[in-house]
Amino acid sequence: MKRRDFLQNTALATAGTLWIPSFLKQYETIQKYKAGNTDKILVIIQLSGGNDGLNTIIPFENDLYYNARPKLAIPKTEVLSLNDELGLNPVMTGLRNIYEEGYLSIINNVGYPNPNRSHFRSTDIWQTASDSDEYLSTGWLGRYLDAACVGDCTTAHKAIEVDDTLSLVLKGEEMKGLALKNPKKLHKVTQSPHIQALANLNQEHENENIAYLYKTLAETVSSANYIYDKSTVKESTEEYPQNKFGNNLKTIANLINAGLETNIYYTSLGGFDTHVNQKQAQDRLLKVYSDALEVFVKDLKKNGKLSQVVVMTFSEFGRRVAQNASNGTDHGTANQVFIIGESLNKAGFYNESPNLSDLDEGDLKYSVDFRNIYATLLSTHLDSDVESVLTQKFDTLDFI
Repeated sequence: MKRRDFLQNTALATAGTLWIPSFLKQYETIQKYKAGNTDKILVIIQLSGGNDGLNTIIPFENDLYYNARPKLAIPKTEVLSLNDELGLNPVMTGLRNIYEEGYLSIINNVGYPNPNRSHFRSTDIWQTASDSDEYLSTGWLGRYLDAACVGDCTTAHKAIEVDDTLSLVLKGEEMKGLALKNPKKLHKVTQSPHIQALANLNQEHENENIAYLYKTLAETVSSANYIYDKSTVKESTEEYPQNKFGNNLKTIANLINAGLETNIYYTSLGGFDTHVNQKQAQDRLLKVYSDALEVFVKDLKKNGKLSQVVVMTFSEFGRRVAQNASNGTDHGTANQVFIIGESLNKAGFYNESPNLSDLDEGDLKYSVDFRNIYATLLSTHLDSDVESVLTQKFDTLDFI
């Protein structure tokens, strides 16, 4: 039986949950990566719940927008204009500053064929890069880890999700990322006498799978020490917003600035399912996102790391064009994607504005498949083979 199957399916693996903390169990293999692998870093932020794109990037010169949202539309006088027809939600001054520095590219009308309006299913589609009628058990970044691994692998932190549990996006067939909330907490747990004793047990057990569990735990303890030591080398002095999302970005910045050998970081900001009384909830969340992101970019730039990093922000779908009867918006389809970096080929707006006069039963039509964005990031930024990761060929774009 393959080790991954053993860990997933046997009673022993279940018993192991009694003594291996959940964020340690993400190490189901030990990872070594190709020599000369890129030092580029991809940071992905998911706005979970389906962010309303039309109240994020506002078509303030379009009467159709105001007619569709008599109570919910952002007044033209309040919009942070970016060009003659589009502007930002007024709470997003931080993102406007990033835009004005030339570090932001906004890709409009991003989606996929036959869109699904379920949060869970659409998130799976985005995280696995599948077709809407295709069900994959591995994430696109997990497959990136698989493609980058050769032979017996020994690095256990190539991809990190700042969360308590690991999302599907970072789970490959052989490789997986690591989920952690706080390097200090991870280190503290692995220093407990019980974990240390288990980690120091003889790994040459007669049962190969049991020996593998002990070896995995030992490698986890070692990696926890490495991540903790690195994270304390260069702690940020920037004033991040005092909230969960701000703390997540500060953790990522600390690890990047300290030179951690990690190519992928993933985090999320939830609460965007705004069916009722949307304005207050969305404004609060967009401000949290925008303010923290501005500090994050400033932090990386000050430490000479921004040139290595591309940040992508997405949401699993947008909202419908018309407001509903509860002063909110219902699940829609196409949305914008934000790309942030120091060396953009096309800063500002990458493509055309949403066409509010040509809708698909009340929803925006997509013109950019999100997998074209993935293909570009894989090929141009991460120096990876697109087809082996995305399982089919997708053309690249030229935003980086």
